[in-house]
Amino acid sequence: MSRWEFVGRTGELNRLLEAVTGEAGRGLFFSGSAGIGKSRLLREGVGALPTDRFAIWSIAASATTAALPFGGLVQVLPAEQPQGLSPAGILRWALNVLQQQAAGRRIVLAIDDAHLLDPPSAALVHLVARAENATVVGTLRDGEQIPLPIRALWTDDLVEHVELTPMPQEETTDLLAAILGGPVDAGSADRLGRLSAGNPLLLRELVHAANGSAELKRTYGIWKWTGRLELAPNLTDLIDTRVGKLTDGVRAVVELVAFGEPLGLHLLRQAAEQSDVETAEERGLITVIQHDRRTNVRLAHPLYGEVMRRRCPVSRTRRLQAHLAELLEQVGKRRRDDLLRVAVWRLDSGTAQDPALLLDAAVQAFTRYDVPLATRLARAALDADGGYDAAELLATILMFADRPDEAIDVLDAVTPEAGDERRLCRWLTVRGMVSYWGLSQESTVEEIASRVEQLSDSADRSRVHAFEAIMRLHRLDTTTAVRLSRRVLDRPAAGVAARELARSTIAYVQAAQGELTRSGTAIAQVHSAAASWRTDMPYLQLALELARGTRLMLTGDLAGIDAIVADEFADLAGAGDFRLGTGYLAILQAYAARLRGQSDAAMRTSLGACAVLATSRVYAGLAQAERAQAAALRGDAVQAVAAMAEADRTHAPGMAVLYPWLEQARGASLAASGDLPGAVKHLGDLVDRLRSDGFAGHEVHVLHDLVRLDQAGMAVGPTCFDGGRRTVAQRLAELSERVDGVLPPLLARHARAAVTDSPTDLLAVADDYAALELTVYAAEATSQAVQRLRRRHSAAANDARERLAGLLGRSDLIRTPALQAGAPVLTEREWQVARLAAHGAPSRAIAERLYLSARTVENHLQRIYAKLGVTGRAELWAALRSIPGHDGGDLS
Repeated sequence: MSRWEFVGRTGELNRLLEAVTGEAGRGLFFSGSAGIGKSRLLREGVGALPTDRFAIWSIAASATTAALPFGGLVQVLPAEQPQGLSPAGILRWALNVLQQQAAGRRIVLAIDDAHLLDPPSAALVHLVARAENATVVGTLRDGEQIPLPIRALWTDDLVEHVELTPMPQEETTDLLAAILGGPVDAGSADRLGRLSAGNPLLLRELVHAANGSAELKRTYGIWKWTGRLELAPNLTDLIDTRVGKLTDGVRAVVELVAFGEPLGLHLLRQAAEQSDVETAEERGLITVIQHDRRTNVRLAHPLYGEVMRRRCPVSRTRRLQAHLAELLEQVGKRRRDDLLRVAVWRLDSGTAQDPALLLDAAVQAFTRYDVPLATRLARAALDADGGYDAAELLATILMFADRPDEAIDVLDAVTPEAGDERRLCRWLTVRGMVSYWGLSQESTVEEIASRVEQLSDSADRSRVHAFEAIMRLHRLDTTTAVRLSRRVLDRPAAGVAARELARSTIAYVQAAQGELTRSGTAIAQVHSAAASWRTDMPYLQLALELARGTRLMLTGDLAGIDAIVADEFADLAGAGDFRLGTGYLAILQAYAARLRGQSDAAMRTSLGACAVLATSRVYAGLAQAERAQAAALRGDAVQAVAAMAEADRTHAPGMAVLYPWLEQARGASLAASGDLPGAVKHLGDLVDRLRSDGFAGHEVHVLHDLVRLDQAGMAVGPTCFDGGRRTVAQRLAELSERVDGVLPPLLARHARAAVTDSPTDLLAVADDYAALELTVYAAEATSQAVQRLRRRHSAAANDARERLAGLLGRSDLIRTPALQAGAPVLTEREWQVARLAAHGAPSRAIAERLYLSARTVENHLQRIYAKLGVTGRAELWAALRSIPGHDGGDLS
């Protein structure tokens, strides 16, 4: 990591190059804070200029050279200056020297840290900028005194002056991947991006510090940072330079904000002198932000807080935190977050004595899916004699922190006494959840079912039945799951959380069975009641997302997937390390990327899901299955097979309901490995199983996988009364009338067009797929049309190839069997000849470049035309671009 790759800043780099190479030839100066990337941007821009057209001098001004006349240009001017010249004469001499050395080329003077130039050097830079055959570019640091000749560059309209802003999050993520040599978990990238505030230098130091500890790990090729910051000496020095020396009063302001941000301005004014607050703001240490009707104060940079908190003595830290808690308690906890803030300050200062406060705060933290904070507060509540309620909450949170063994120990220490039905109800459900999903003990279902009879209260029984129902769903006992869920919904006494958990179970089954409209209605009802159940059962969100995500995938609603991935829950789960939530949403995101043909994003996101879920078996197998699908899409058989092996190893038996996704991925893996007969047989068997289980919503997709493998005419299902069996196309036609949504009829049309060998219908289907952003399906249907048109030597084949080339051009690398099936195979020499010919090179020029005879080139071209099914050079470009993995544009 000695020198990192230049990433991002494309717009700024192009602007710099245009300032030099454009017709106007105006220069450009970038201003910005230290480490924002000004110097690197200047180096990259200057390094991209052709030296045959430009005479380039790069100057790095410094505090050392600032005291010497022409010290800033010591790298440019001769060591000996002529004697007896006036100051103006020396400037003209220096300009003449540069022009002579340029030898007719345009002069480019690049000055890094131009604010450090000595007066004569600054004057010369201004003179050069006024010359006809010269351009000046450079950088300036914010907050520094700028020499008047340099400032006059933009006031006299000789150069542009641009403020370089922090790198956006997307570019920060790309830079992290470049520094570490691999993709970074989205949550880690977000946290590191926020800590660095888009400053590349600070980002690099953060990564160096993290890389030297055990907090930065690579799992399934994805880097993940736990968020614990190591303050390396270089990082501390950088922050010290920025903060500078502080008076006691200003330091107190910065420390209060460091421990309390976002801190209300009214509270800060009560705790510190007004003049010190104003000084801290003037020096750029704190920022005052208007949020709704509240005026909050934050530190100007996140790392200021890290340094301040680490360096503050323990005794003063506790005093400050206790003082903050007292101030907020005095003015009253007006907002919902105030309770949580007071509890954390009390806990950190050692003044937390109220178990009710800690318990309420733990509930609030868990409601926000902040698992680490909720764990800490719940444990503190239990230690402060919070009793059974604290134990139940702590055990629940430990389950979602992937610590089920600890959760069981906590619960077993507070086993409810006989006769305490309320506690028994809560204890049964929490212990059942931990035992079933955390420890993969399937017998939990029968244990809960046998003990529910001990409860006489209808609401308590409903809660336990709702949990039993969703466990039975995951165990694939869907009939009992639906029956129990309906029983819960039929009980007026059932609590809101129990009812909505039961509704989520039914919504999932409805989606799997193809009743997608009814499923959507149920999901919307659960979502609308969220405010009523979230405090009681925050993890119900997982059941909701599973039902909603399944429905969206089965309907092919990629925009809907985008919406829930961008929803508030995704942000909260990511920030709070709620891994089951972030992991499942990443699987959905990978699925959408895959169907859009974004194979790079699909692979990266599925690997991220595998990394996040590596310590939890709930969705681990599903993540690996999606990774296998992404690999298969790229034609990477080795990774697809490895991912399926991991899916089998990590998939929990208690998650049997997810088998359609895993087995569908297995079919894709077999096909990618070249075992098409094995893939067809596997998918045919899967169709039979799904039909038996009544999962018509899944069945249409597996039937479509067979269509994609050109098996639309294959017989599937049981023998009919007429002694025959339905074909894939016929079965899809039947299901298109039963399964809701626009997708099943489209899949059935695809099958019918494939069976009838209709290129026109296949192209129409491809257009409809493309309208739904199902780019992979569109490309495959178009490829099938191209194959049929080529066999018929139809003149329409070239237009179809153009359409296929356009679809492949919008995608990353995709190599599915459907795309590869009709793809011609060219030798390496044929590829060289075809590319050159497609770009308009005549046969004689191709022969000279490849050291062949013109006749040999013509012979190659005739074989190429025959293989591609084209009539001449005019059709070559589209034909090459329609071959998966090749764009036809590489002349190397």
